[in-house]
Amino acid sequence: MGRLARLAAAHGVCTSYEPVAGQRVDVPDDSVVAVLAALGVDASTPHAVREALAQHERDSLRLLPHTVVLRAESAQSTLPALPEGTVLRVDTESGGTHDWGPGAPLPLGAHTLRARAPDGRAAHAALLVVPDRVRGPGGRGADGRGFGLLTQLYSLLSERSWGMGDLGDLGELAAWSGRAHGADFVQLGPLHAAVPAAEPGAPTDPSPYRPSTRRFPDPVHLRIEAVPEYALLTGDARRQAGELLERAGQLRDAVLRKEAHIDRDAVWELKLAALELIRQVPLGPGRRAAYCDFLAERGESLEDHATWCALAELHGPDWRAWPAGLDDPRSLRTARVRGELMDRVDFHSWLAWLTDEQLAGAQRAAREAGMAVGLVHDLAVGVHPHGADSWAQQDVFAAGMSVGAPPDAFNPHGQDWGLPPWRPDALARHGYAPYREVLAGLLRHSGALRIDHVMGLFRLWWVPEGRPPTEGAYVRYDAEAMLGALALEAHRAGAAVIGEDLGTVEPGVREELAARGVLGTSVLWFERDYARAAETRTAAASGTEPKSGTASASDTAPADGGERNGHAAEPRPLPPEDWRAGCLATATTHDLPPVAARLSGSHVELRERLGMLERPLLAEQSADAVETAGWLGLFHRLGLLPEGAGDEEAEIKAVHRFLVRTPARMLGVWLPDTVGDRRPQNVPGTCREYPNWRLPVADADGTPLSLEDLAASPRVHALLDELRRGLDVPPNTP
Repeated sequence: MGRLARLAAAHGVCTSYEPVAGQRVDVPDDSVVAVLAALGVDASTPHAVREALAQHERDSLRLLPHTVVLRAESAQSTLPALPEGTVLRVDTESGGTHDWGPGAPLPLGAHTLRARAPDGRAAHAALLVVPDRVRGPGGRGADGRGFGLLTQLYSLLSERSWGMGDLGDLGELAAWSGRAHGADFVQLGPLHAAVPAAEPGAPTDPSPYRPSTRRFPDPVHLRIEAVPEYALLTGDARRQAGELLERAGQLRDAVLRKEAHIDRDAVWELKLAALELIRQVPLGPGRRAAYCDFLAERGESLEDHATWCALAELHGPDWRAWPAGLDDPRSLRTARVRGELMDRVDFHSWLAWLTDEQLAGAQRAAREAGMAVGLVHDLAVGVHPHGADSWAQQDVFAAGMSVGAPPDAFNPHGQDWGLPPWRPDALARHGYAPYREVLAGLLRHSGALRIDHVMGLFRLWWVPEGRPPTEGAYVRYDAEAMLGALALEAHRAGAAVIGEDLGTVEPGVREELAARGVLGTSVLWFERDYARAAETRTAAASGTEPKSGTASASDTAPADGGERNGHAAEPRPLPPEDWRAGCLATATTHDLPPVAARLSGSHVELRERLGMLERPLLAEQSADAVETAGWLGLFHRLGLLPEGAGDEEAEIKAVHRFLVRTPARMLGVWLPDTVGDRRPQNVPGTCREYPNWRLPVADADGTPLSLEDLAASPRVHALLDELRRGLDVPPNTP
């Protein structure tokens, strides 16, 4: 192994990868050098490489690493071998002091470990004492399983919405589905605060997966009338608020009449004007005290976020283009300008508090409706490079790098997601506090957390700025620390964790996640018996008989990260009894076609209209029809389609009856599937070609439906009742 490869390995940078099993591709040396530079390691010359290796050797002589992880139950730890006689003391987060030695239990938490060796050397490190496993989700089914709804909140409009779904609508959805149907959760897309448009008149990026911050939710989701001070508006302010409410109704009606897509910017313009009016109403003593508590609890993080918002109003959202000094959140100029803008800083802090209050109310409504889990929030894989988090935490994000995906069988060009990655070395130096803070913020008002691209807890594909995704490299993270921090924060919140583990997953990752209690994600169309198919091909080549038995597609599926395109015959569907139990089982996701689109083949027609097919339309339709027929045939054989073929609503029921037959702990129903909506919320690979993240829930004809329409729909009731009966959930008993 050459010096550069040794240096890369020492810092967790992989110098090769496998786009498909057994095919190794070397990472260009220039990319390795660039990635190391983003980690603060100079590898630009042979001399620099030698010096960096020598420095790494010196660093390895530290008495303690920056962070030590201890699993409380098993006592397994990452503490290195220490000289005999070394004394270890723990200063706990609650202010206590403990000795750490054999058989000495330590409380769960983020503590400080101090070591003193017999030779006089001393060191300290962050110590994370964590549960061995994340708790599992509860459910009201006879065997403890449960089902729930999956939705993008903006798409759920009620007759009270201001042009897009809001937190009031979320509370109503949770209360209705929990009380009337025995649902145990509502899973949402990310509610993180977005980056505003770069210039007046330009649209805000509607994707919830490129947020400004993952530490605070977006106030665009507020139910304005639910802010207590709204009711206290008088005089001209009351009149102006009434005019805004009327204009908001026009926005909502235009969407529900199919005259317009959801316009987040137009909604926010009205809500911002209303909130400016409400801000003029003084808080009562109790509300003022609650607000001050929130400010104290969220501390510097909230001040940074609110300061970025205030500065972005003046100078635009790209902090790298701000006047000199303001690009540094700790500079004297930033402190001075923050003081000058204190009223706006306080305004944005107040918005964060209001949003937090309404999120708490939605979770409370869910639990009062009997839901065992309640809200399931979504953690995006990263943040926007121009946003509040990348400004405030520059020391823990890798400058000049973007997260993406390497070339694979699905995308030979790789992917660049435009999100700066965490620096694993910086996370360790900070005791993983930035990561733990993000987790704790999302878990404040939820019963479970979905982690997008959960494989990123183990490694991420870093793409150097200016290079194509094919010239990136994998960078490894301390999975023991990342999973430990996750288990600790989930324990504090009493929450479960779901990992989105679709796509390229290196061997052993799913097994480790399962061992730590993290559920996976299993999507119907991807669950096929790939192991059996491989045995059959091998047997055919050797002239022997294949072995009996099956294996879960979750462990053996091709790493394509998306739809199969039918270029080869698909292995047979995986029988329900062979699915893994530790998962959220669904029929689709926000990035995939709804079930009605799959069954009808309209998803192929959509891709053809968007110019995304790799083969002639007829060939794609033929392959798709064969795949669909295979699933429908299985449903018939299992007795899940007694209504017979050709009835689309019955076939959608059969899909969900199949999910009930699996041992999955959680069953998710994509809300648009309840009414036969055929439009995906997002088509990966498109931007202006398709209205991603801007569609309301609609029926099979594309007619938008309000929350009230959904709650009154016999079709919705019939599908949800199938799940309730299948899981043996007691009716109408919160």
